[in-house]
Amino acid sequence: MIPKSLFLDTGCFLARELSRDQYHQKSVVAWKSLLNSQIQLYCSEHVLDESITLLARRHSYAFAAQCGANYLTSNIIEWLVASENDLSEALRLMRKYSDQAVSYTDCISFVLMKKQGIRHVFGFDGHFAAARFRLWPD
Repeated sequence: MIPKSLFLDTGCFLARELSRDQYHQKSVVAWKSLLNSQIQLYCSEHVLDESITLLARRHSYAFAAQCGANYLTSNIIEWLVASENDLSEALRLMRKYSDQAVSYTDCISFVLMKKQGIRHVFGFDGHFAAARFRLWPD
């Protein structure tokens, strides 16, 4: 079942674009189901930054730049912008989850998801489940 709104994490982009990724097939199938749905997709510039950087390192910089441009101009993704308060709250969460080595990008995502009332994330990072969000696809 597809939720009404979904936050896109770095893993869904990497898995879609990199055929050697362990979640590639699962991601490709999930992306296809999203394209035929009415679900609202959200992401942030911080996740885009992380995704493009990792794609560049794992594939090529030209490939990563093209992927980034495609996602950034997509009409199915709403890009959330973190405020200064959001960034400060993410730092508080980073301290809270310091024993779990949760990234700052993930903490920003947690703050933005909570602010928007988004409970589901398209990704494969267990840190989201630990923060009480639901991973999709499950």
